[in-house]
Amino acid sequence: MTAPTPALVELAVAHGVATEYWNWQGEHVIVASEVVSTVLAALGVDASTPEKAAAALDDHQQARWRRTLPATVVMRAGWTPWFAVHLPHGSTAEVWVDLEDGGQRRDIPQQEHWVEPEWIDGVQIGEATYQLPGDLPLGYHRLCARIGSSPEISCGTLIVTPSKLEPEKLNRTWGWVLQLYSVRSRRSWGIGDLHDLADLAAWSANDLGAGFVLINPLHAAELAGRMEPSPYLPASRRFGNPIYLRIEDIDEYGDLAPAERDRVRTLSLQARALSEDANALDRDTVWAAKREALQLLFGVRPSIGRIAEYGAYCDREGQGLVDFATWAAISDVHGPEWSKWPEELRTPTSPAVTAFRNENPDAVEFHCWLQWQVDDQLARTQARAKTAGMSLGIVHDLAVGVHPDGADAWALQHVLAQGIHVGAPPDAFNQQGQDWSQPPWRPDALAETGYAAWRDLVRAVMRHGGGLRIDHILGMFRLWWVTSPERPTEGTYVRYDHEALIGILVLEATRAGVTVVGEDLGTVEPWVRDYLSERGVLGTSVLWFERGVDGKPLAPELWRELCLATVTTHDLPPTAGYLAGDHVELRNRLGLLTRPVAEELAVDEADRDAWLTALRERHLLRYTDGDVERIVEALHQYVAHTPSKLVGVALADAVGERRTQNQPGTTDEYPNWRVPLGGPDGEPVLVEDLPNNLRLRRLIGALTI
Repeated sequence: MTAPTPALVELAVAHGVATEYWNWQGEHVIVASEVVSTVLAALGVDASTPEKAAAALDDHQQARWRRTLPATVVMRAGWTPWFAVHLPHGSTAEVWVDLEDGGQRRDIPQQEHWVEPEWIDGVQIGEATYQLPGDLPLGYHRLCARIGSSPEISCGTLIVTPSKLEPEKLNRTWGWVLQLYSVRSRRSWGIGDLHDLADLAAWSANDLGAGFVLINPLHAAELAGRMEPSPYLPASRRFGNPIYLRIEDIDEYGDLAPAERDRVRTLSLQARALSEDANALDRDTVWAAKREALQLLFGVRPSIGRIAEYGAYCDREGQGLVDFATWAAISDVHGPEWSKWPEELRTPTSPAVTAFRNENPDAVEFHCWLQWQVDDQLARTQARAKTAGMSLGIVHDLAVGVHPDGADAWALQHVLAQGIHVGAPPDAFNQQGQDWSQPPWRPDALAETGYAAWRDLVRAVMRHGGGLRIDHILGMFRLWWVTSPERPTEGTYVRYDHEALIGILVLEATRAGVTVVGEDLGTVEPWVRDYLSERGVLGTSVLWFERGVDGKPLAPELWRELCLATVTTHDLPPTAGYLAGDHVELRNRLGLLTRPVAEELAVDEADRDAWLTALRERHLLRYTDGDVERIVEALHQYVAHTPSKLVGVALADAVGERRTQNQPGTTDEYPNWRVPLGGPDGEPVLVEDLPNNLRLRRLIGALTI
């Protein structure tokens, strides 16, 4: 390894690229210069030689002087920040804000603040300072400047965000945490769907007093070829997966011709038989059946009201929907991996893509129509949950990134880094590091585009829910960029403008009336949690990881109030399996341990014993209690004794499931994201079985929320 030179360090720091960090074991790590140069290259910065690195640094320092206005300015309501306007030395500028709602423009006054001019590209450039007023309304505005009497107007984006959300006003409540695809009913087509979710939410609210249901991401996956099982590796985060549609709930189902309805019924019977399979979900078979049925429904002419609703949806989603539907239609012809398409189709704005869209209007329209149906059923699901009495209703989940060959990676190439993957350095979850294969946002490109892609994404995932969980919210502060897929330890952190990303998140949540939960587990810089709390974003506490400075289980009264508290997480086995050490055995079998299995088991047993001791000291468990079901109840009682605003109960824990949904660091070595909900005997547990499940009722009855 070659340590970066001082000049390379200065260049890297200027672009937010870390050249050193502290790992999960508290050790100081120097990042290899080769890694730093590769990451800079993905940001469009050539640092391949000392001379080029010096030139790149000089260019970076002059870049701000070459533009009249900043690309994006982000401020909080009540702030009065200064910003710079660059213009030929001795010139004057007229500066104003065009408000988002089209209202009266706001003129911006110049401040008395002398800055020495600079010679840039042979011209002496001055810097004038302006101050934004603190009473600007929330929203996305346009910052404008005219130099002298020039007819040309320079523009940038001004984003005014709320100071914070107000989670303090949230009533304390509990809710389910589940993987929707695994929660099937006798009427669903072999996979849990939105009708199942609505039924579960309504029953849980009315009968059990639940306030929310937190589900896995429902993001769009590949619709041609093999469907990616991981909900955390989607084709698009902005749009949804139509595999979750309940076919019979689509309005046009009632207008099918008799022969077509018979065909749909035949397909449904074949798919429903899969709900009896206790081993693994078969998304591809389910989707093939649903797609055929949806094609038939697409051919039904809707009512004039439905036509109007569909038109309004398409108008709202705009070019983003067209791009997604075009990607899906091309995938039907050339396969889902756009990097293997004919070269002329690999760029969404190319003439060849436009020609394909014009030559295949029905194919593109079908995928637009599918997204409308998903949006419609999502709205109905949230409405049923709220009508039944849930305070939040559905809490959606936002994945960290997208599949490198998916729709977003194709349509958003201009704001995603190429040739780089998002991942995680070695940690307690996976001591060999992780490569999640996802292309990361380019922080510079996001700012240049006014964060438009981020704004569209956040707005879409918040539209039909009462809450939003952000997976790995630490990625809005810094992300681990992997430069070698074979060695995820070879990477470094890249900084993001968290004031912009979190600010937009808070702005959209305020407008949508949504509670935001950040998954802030892992290697966390101490100030990050303070910042999130300051902005009103709830944190996440998982019992197994909550320890005091002495390493012992953290007393419940010391847990954070503003957080979602759970016993376990989807990256660990359900609690019954965790108590048995299943996660250690699985990681050993898959070769994911970095120390001997006996040592790992000993550490794990000591950890569990510490928690059992804590339960007994709190009189939640008798010393004679060794029954797994009773221990699971006691652990949930411990979490219920915390002040946490939201308490999550894994549905898998409530029914006695032991199998894990996901083993980090694996793909097909383990059936990740394909395990249907089952009981302690491994037999399927369906939605209709839940009201009479005594284990579930005992667990919920033990909670005191």
